[in-house]
Amino acid sequence: MLTMPTQTYKKKAVDGKIVVGVADMAVTSDPDALLITYALGSCIGVTIFDPVACVGGMLHFMLPNSKGSPDKAKANPAMFGDTGVPLLFRMCYDLGATKENMVVCAAGGAEILADDGHFKIGSRNRTILRKLFWKNSILVAAEDTGGVGSRTLQLNVPDGHVEIRSKGNGKLLWPE
Repeated sequence: MLTMPTQTYKKKAVDGKIVVGVADMAVTSDPDALLITYALGSCIGVTIFDPVACVGGMLHFMLPNSKGSPDKAKANPAMFGDTGVPLLFRMCYDLGATKENMVVCAAGGAEILADDGHFKIGSRNRTILRKLFWKNSILVAAEDTGGVGSRTLQLNVPDGHVEIRSKGNGKLLWPE
């Protein structure tokens, strides 16, 4: 059973923006907030948004599975997909979001490290995300995963728009 982390993920916006770092997450019911995370290489960013409750959340996880590092997962579940994704959903539910209303998007999971394909962190992160979503009957509204480039991901809580930027070019991920 996952225990609640010592750090808080319910964050306040600074100048309208909540920055989500690596191995971090944020949830908010601030109707004017913008959640943003930078440098999604092999890491994956997940956004969830409930338009009825006006609740948004973002996770930036580094590694797929916490089984090899249970102490790290206990201290910071946002570091791992298998602990961070369920916690992100639970924390949004605590703010009034419901699964039925959720719009879920994902970005990242690139293969950018020169590891000769041995570790394939991006691929492993994409696989764990798909398994978690499949197991919990969660449909992804939009995604931009794989490839070899880094991305910036943002969720605009007022309207739920999700945007990505890569190599200076931006595009609307959701709604399409």
